[in-house]
Amino acid sequence: MKKRIGLVAIIATMVVVLAACGGGNNNTVASPSASPESSSVEASPTASNVSATEDAEVKAEDGAALKIWVDKTERTFIESVLPDFKSQYGVDVTIEEVNIPNQAEKLETDGPAKLAADILMLPHDKLSKLVMANLLLPNDIFEEATKESSLETAITASSYDGILYGYPETIETFALFYNKDIVKEVPKTWEEVFTFAETFNNPGNKKYTIAWLHNLYFNSMFIRPYGGYIFGKDGTDGSDIGLNNDGAIEGLNYYKSINKIFPIKTTDMTYDIQSELFTTGKLAMTIDGPWSIGAYKGKVNFGIAPLPDLPGGKKTLSLAGVRSFYVNSYTAYPNAAKLLAHFLISKESALKDFELANIIPANKEANEDPRIKNDPVLSGIVEQFKNSTPTPSIPEMNNVWGPTDAAFASIWNNNEDIKATMDKAVQSIKDINSSTAAK
Repeated sequence: MKKRIGLVAIIATMVVVLAACGGGNNNTVASPSASPESSSVEASPTASNVSATEDAEVKAEDGAALKIWVDKTERTFIESVLPDFKSQYGVDVTIEEVNIPNQAEKLETDGPAKLAADILMLPHDKLSKLVMANLLLPNDIFEEATKESSLETAITASSYDGILYGYPETIETFALFYNKDIVKEVPKTWEEVFTFAETFNNPGNKKYTIAWLHNLYFNSMFIRPYGGYIFGKDGTDGSDIGLNNDGAIEGLNYYKSINKIFPIKTTDMTYDIQSELFTTGKLAMTIDGPWSIGAYKGKVNFGIAPLPDLPGGKKTLSLAGVRSFYVNSYTAYPNAAKLLAHFLISKESALKDFELANIIPANKEANEDPRIKNDPVLSGIVEQFKNSTPTPSIPEMNNVWGPTDAAFASIWNNNEDIKATMDKAVQSIKDINSSTAAK
């Protein structure tokens, strides 16, 4: 994920329907809607005799050879670890470069045609649609090991309907970026942000204390700490919208108060303007994510810290994204593919991925390694991730962005009544949901 000019491009329309937990060649569960030649475990020539509940050593199928889709940013990392994988398991792996945003769509066409890679990388918001289409195998054999080694939020994001499918690779969320040459003591509370503003803020000279993009992805940090929520049941119930409950209104009242130190209309604060202000020293702090680290490096002396606490000692909660490896259900070598996916998320692989691709690993032990824990830039995002939850990926999420963008603009720019504005936004979301369902 790169620039967050608009989050609609990040949260694709997800189809959330209870689906069978596997596709063509799953070695433990056969999908009733799978392709004819793989309609049962017994009929599959590549089905493994190793159960997910057995502790027997997993072995690659005889003659196994794999293909993996890799984003160009991760190619160097993948190439660096494949020789070790072959040495350990005797399996050759071919790399095909496919950008991460394109892999899900490509799997939909190439998977059933038996042209897709055995292993691919996906952001968590793509999961439900592919599971419904029986295009991914569950992470069954290594389920317990993956849960033990990965951050809990990453496991949640890589699961659908209680079943783990992914092998979590990397995490991301937003945090507080600050200019070290300006901010000598990082604020730990929003009250401290206001105190800093008293000596720095000067809108007439285009000097601002803090800025962020006014969409739900970021503004959820004010809604959720006081009991507001986007969707109920941990983001899975599209019929239960909590954007206008008492907790949400309380948080948005505080959000509205920040306008006095950030008096720029929501429509005037684009990602490019925010970046320019930050890199030229006109903006002391910004709320951003790891996707911007490369753009800021070399232009500004910055650090990253967890988000400041809200009044009442409330932790400021962020939304998170998780990218994981997944196994194509049409793979001819499910055991070998699962071995590779598991191999790629080990502590050793995760640290190499960090060194070569600057990713923040989902592996718990890797996150505690001094190289990451003491990293002056990434450690702040790692800390904030502990107070984050995955962005909902159900289909109704696609209907939330427009109404909430309009609501935040009314509240921030026009000082509109918060409760009435959010009631209107929620009703708009419900109307869109109903219209979509009717079709």
